[in-house]
Amino acid sequence: MEGVRTVPELTYPEVGATRAGPLPAGWRHVRHRVRLPDDSFGRAGDAVLGWRLHRAAGIRITADAPRAAPGVRVVSGLGVGPLRLAAPCRVVWAADDARQAGFGYGTLPGHPARGEEAFVVTRDDSGAVWFEVRAFSRPDRWFMRAAGPVGRAFQQAYAWWLGRVLRRLCAGQ
Repeated sequence: MEGVRTVPELTYPEVGATRAGPLPAGWRHVRHRVRLPDDSFGRAGDAVLGWRLHRAAGIRITADAPRAAPGVRVVSGLGVGPLRLAAPCRVVWAADDARQAGFGYGTLPGHPARGEEAFVVTRDDSGAVWFEVRAFSRPDRWFMRAAGPVGRAFQQAYAWWLGRVLRRLCAGQ
């Protein structure tokens, strides 16, 4: 698949599936889409690709590069102090053109889950701007398995929260 980089250390085989089609069967799926202001495509795309969205949402981000690009290693941190959970990922695809800006990253060893998540801003034929989170995952650590439905609810809430934060960033708040 063009623009998708396969990295052997990823913890799942369906690399790039958040970019190009149906999410793979047998995984937990997340899809959340929110409309953004029509004039916000550039601001929203920059916020997603430059990690600003995640940081504004309260996620600690450490990345090998200032913008998402295939091969960039990213560690997201959730929580506080000794309760902070590190979630290492690698960007497997990125897009930055007149119709789409965003990326997908896949889990690396040490992540509490296995799978891939994408954060994408699109502009449709009518000029409407949308933000979408697409993901497929499975628990990979005991505490994620034990979380059961609470873990799934957290993933949905996280996608909703990112949409809300990006709308606020686009409005300049």
